[in-house]
Amino acid sequence: MSSLPSLPRIYLASTSPRRRDLLHQIGIEFDTLFFRSPPRDDEDVAEDAHPNEPPEDYVMRVAIAKAEGAQRRIVWRKLRRQAVLAADTTLDLDGEIIGKPEDAEDAARILRRLSGREHRVLTAVVLADDKLFLQRLSISTVRMREIREDEIAHYVDSGEPFGKAGAYGIQGRAAAFIAEIKGSYSGIMGLPLYETVELLHELAASQAGNSYAALRTAG
Repeated sequence: MSSLPSLPRIYLASTSPRRRDLLHQIGIEFDTLFFRSPPRDDEDVAEDAHPNEPPEDYVMRVAIAKAEGAQRRIVWRKLRRQAVLAADTTLDLDGEIIGKPEDAEDAARILRRLSGREHRVLTAVVLADDKLFLQRLSISTVRMREIREDEIAHYVDSGEPFGKAGAYGIQGRAAAFIAEIKGSYSGIMGLPLYETVELLHELAASQAGNSYAALRTAG
């Protein structure tokens, strides 16, 4: 049972096990709505950055595309209608968008660039139903210590960097590389829970208002 009983059941438009774990952690009831995975990505939710696109614009654009794509798939697959939660996470290093590593060499290269420096982690969250399209942006700062070359090689060999923006997961072995964070730990993981619950409460209030209005109209 949800620890937040006033909140509606939703679809999570994500294949990320970390986002599923975070929703389970606070008792949000959800169904997972899957997209296709690489190399057969769905074109309408592609994560390619546009030339000179600011990280804030990029991450929000991708999260919105995921939410809109999920809404289309609910119709195509004739699924039960309920709100969709989508999110996207990226890293900003000196204004450059740092996405998921393409291979082991790319993961090592990214980690060398992050070593001993600060970067920003941006996670955009979108909650949408037939009437509302709500969005929030969480921005956190992470400072990494100097990472030795043998540590980078060992970490890349573990396989953990793959599928993660910035080639690391703060909740895993890379926690040993983190000197300081400012902001949302869950946002760095991929789903800022404070902002997510804010959106869910806003949705619940809207749905309650719509139900009351419908009853008054029917009466």
